[in-house]
Parts: sequence; structure tokens; C-alpha cells
Amino acid sequence: MSGGAGRRRRLVLHVDLNNTVVVADTVTGQAPPAALNTFLSTVTWGRAGAAGEWEWVSDRPSLRPPCPGALSYYSRHGRDPAFTEAGPGRRFRELHARHLRLLEWPGPPHDALSVPGEPGKRYHLILPSFFRLLDTLHRDGRAFAVIFRTFGADLPRALQAVSSALHGQHPQFPALRDVALPVDLTPGQIRCSKREVVLTRGAERLATREDRRKLYNYFSSFEGIGGFQDHFDWWARNQFSSQGGKPLWIDPHDPDIHHIFIDDNIRLDDGDTIVHPQVFWEQGVSSPRSLPTSALYNVCLVQTDLLEAIADEDYFLRCVRRCEENYDRYLACMEKDNPSQQWDGH
Repeated sequence: MSGGAGRRRRLVLHVDLNNTVVVADTVTGQAPPAALNTFLSTVTWGRAGAAGEWEWVSDRPSLRPPCPGALSYYSRHGRDPAFTEAGPGRRFRELHARHLRLLEWPGPPHDALSVPGEPGKRYHLILPSFFRLLDTLHRDGRAFAVIFRTFGADLPRALQAVSSALHGQHPQFPALRDVALPVDLTPGQIRCSKREVVLTRGAERLATREDRRKLYNYFSSFEGIGGFQDHFDWWARNQFSSQGGKPLWIDPHDPDIHHIFIDDNIRLDDGDTIVHPQVFWEQGVSSPRSLPTSALYNVCLVQTDLLEAIADEDYFLRCVRRCEENYDRYLACMEKDNPSQQWDGH
């Protein structure tokens, strides 16, 4: 299991779109200002006061509750694309404005890489921190693939944007033209049921009914950049729990591959998270075992901090490096005992 320690494994990066690398919803028409407001409502925390009024318990956004009993504004009041414009959310107005400025597109508009906002303003469709990740991994000589995994219908736009950047059209990352990664513009689908998971893309079709390793092997050998629409209805039918989430297969006995899933809706609460991690526990077996999110948090699962991803161009690179360091420790724990009990990477 530790055969990959001390050397660099091939990275297979499964990356969500909305509120991970995209701060907009091109399907619903939600521009970056509204999308950022909605995100802020999910990471700001309070509780109902004695008279039922909303009381903040922290002035700082955070991915997790800052204290017991804290509720996100979103969980109490629902989506609010105008969150910082009026009401209790006004106290985060400057934070919203600061990050929105960081999202502004430099120079002339680009049809694929920028999106309109307020009159006269354009914003990045895909965060610069994502392109910095591609650029740095390429410069470091890493072997890697990127697979966009979204419930939405915005894969064509995102894949076209990445293709444009890799053709040297991004003003901040002209060197991306040297990254020899093919981009497949054909979106695929992943559909789940109790019996199997079925993947389709163009003429490709794979199912896990007989052998669940098929999709592990497919993703492990994936070349370049592509994307798949995951099965939102299945997640909803499973009460938005990990059991209905986007499937991720991991083989700790494979010394050459490290799968990492990056998504803002990954949470330590398995009753409210978006990825279903499944581990091939025994060498060579075809049936994996489901693991709790906590066992793989910051090892193979990354909960996106969108504010950091906007403010720090090295954010995704730091996330990947942290996962690589933790994966070596995870495998060492696994050789000794049960990592789901011993590992505490979060």
C-alpha cells in the first residue's frame, strides 16, 4: 500500500463546478454577485433569539459551525441572492464587495472565459486559482487528469472555457498553451441506482453491476480534462446523504494513483454531504466498502472554501499538496490498523 510513498503518484482530480471553481450559474442566469451572496449565506452563523429574531454568533465566515447550536443563515432562511444587500446579511457587505472585486475580469471581454455581471462589469467564469493549479502541476512535471463532476447543466460552458485557456487565450495564464492536456468537450453522465452505477459519454458506456472496479479503472486511466453530470435525483432520493452522493472509488493498494474530490458541499456530516466514497479495502476485490467522510477528509475529499479560492491563487494547489501529505500518513495508518478509526486528518 505504501509503494507510492516518497514518490509522486498520478493525480486524478474530481472537481465540482458551482461554488468551487465557478462563481456563477450559467443555467439559472445567476451572475457572480448573486452567486457569491448565496455562498456567504451558507458559511455565516447565528441562531434565533428569545423573540425569534436572528442573532449572529460570529462575524467571520467559516465552513463549519463556530460553536454548538450555531445555524447557517442559509439553513434557517434559504437561498438569498441579495444576502448582503439588506437585513442581517448587511454586516458582510464589505466582505462580499472585496471578493467580488477579486473576481473582476482583466481587459477586454472574452466570450468563453468571462461572464457579464452589473452593467459594464465582467467576471472570471473559472477562478484563476484553478488555472494556477493546472499551470503549476504542469511546470512541476506532474501526471494528472481533471474530471469535472457537477449536478448542473453547465459542463459545456466550463469545458469550452478550459479549452480556450489551454489554447493560450487567458490573459493571466498565457503559458497554459504549453499544457498538453486534451479537453473532451462532450459531457458525460453518471446515473445511480440500488443495483449499479452507469457511466455514459458519447459512445462510451460502463456499468458496475458485475464489477465495481470498472469505473475505478476508467477514472484512474482518464486522460486530459473532461466532465460528467452526476445524478441529482438519486442524491435527493437519498435525503442528500453520502449514500446518494457523487460516487468516488479509491484503492489504497494502488501505488500509482491518488483520487481527490474537491466540492464545496463535502461535509463531515454523512447525512448532509455530496460525495459517496467507496474504498477497495482488500487487495484485488471487486466490491468496495463505503467509508465515512471523516475517514478521508483532506485525504481524498476537500471541502472548498470559496472565499479562499477567490482570494488566494495558490488555494487549490495547497489543498492538493495537503491531501498528498495526508494520503501517505493515511496509508501508514491503514497498514497498522483501521484508518477510519485512527485517522484524524481534519
